[in-house]
Amino acid sequence: MEEKRILCIGLVCLDIISVVDVYPAEDTDTRCLSQRWQRGGNASNSCTVLSLLGAPCAFMGSLAPGHAADFVLADLRRYAVELTHLVSHPESSFPTSIVISSASRGTRTILHTNRNLPDVTAQDFEQVDLTQYKWIHWEGRNAAEQVKMIQRVEEYNRTCPAHQRVSTSVEVEKPREELYQLFGYGDVVFVSKDVAKDFGFHSAPEAVKGLHSRVRPGAEAAGGADLWLPGGRQEVWGPWLRRHRVSRVPPTAGDAPFAPGGGSWCQLAGISWGTRAELLALPAGCRGASCPGTVPGPAGPLPVLRSQ
Repeated sequence: MEEKRILCIGLVCLDIISVVDVYPAEDTDTRCLSQRWQRGGNASNSCTVLSLLGAPCAFMGSLAPGHAADFVLADLRRYAVELTHLVSHPESSFPTSIVISSASRGTRTILHTNRNLPDVTAQDFEQVDLTQYKWIHWEGRNAAEQVKMIQRVEEYNRTCPAHQRVSTSVEVEKPREELYQLFGYGDVVFVSKDVAKDFGFHSAPEAVKGLHSRVRPGAEAAGGADLWLPGGRQEVWGPWLRRHRVSRVPPTAGDAPFAPGGGSWCQLAGISWGTRAELLALPAGCRGASCPGTVPGPAGPLPVLRSQ
């Protein structure tokens, strides 16, 4: 029997990445160290991570036609990402990000444009055969529609034996009030540092304690959540948590700054990490959405809140 896939729902876009020695001053002419096109979008990048780790995966998102779309589709296929659930919008424009990466400071500044490409809807999601997937991940975007999608999965799971249920996760990256309703859904919640700061948290312990009440209660009486935070070997703890230690992965240009990292996906999705990590020479937690051995990937694992 063919292994069930992991489905990632969200954005795919084109990243045009310019690497400079230092970030340019306004109204100046600066020569780049390098420039490239790269596929971007959090859910799209998560598919790349999963593919590099050997997990069969699929992407669901909106697509507008054109040269940029042809480029990202070819790249998704190169990573063996299944594309059955793309939703085409011929009248729309393809989203693009202009990324300025400072080599000296390790920062990247992103200018994103998405003029009129709509996100996938709950009606689009009705076409997904849930029996084909073991895990579905949502990049937080049109939250009201995404809640309906997750509720459909929850209804499906209530009719299935435990081993056939679909695991769910949500990613809350942008500090937008409308996205915060997603905290209450999903078996796993990925949270960005910007969202943690928006709630007034400035450390791992504060984020764990402060956000724990917002996630769905665990199934076990002594349950709770696990949480990873990017940072220099920062240890994360809480009265209801097991201890976890995470290594820092330097941020890079072009990739989603808080896309779930390889280490997170391996542990959460039950993927064998050691062999693939050695094969791909993935550093610390994640190589991510770039070609192994050439360009680093996402900034490392998001904070993760996991229902037990």
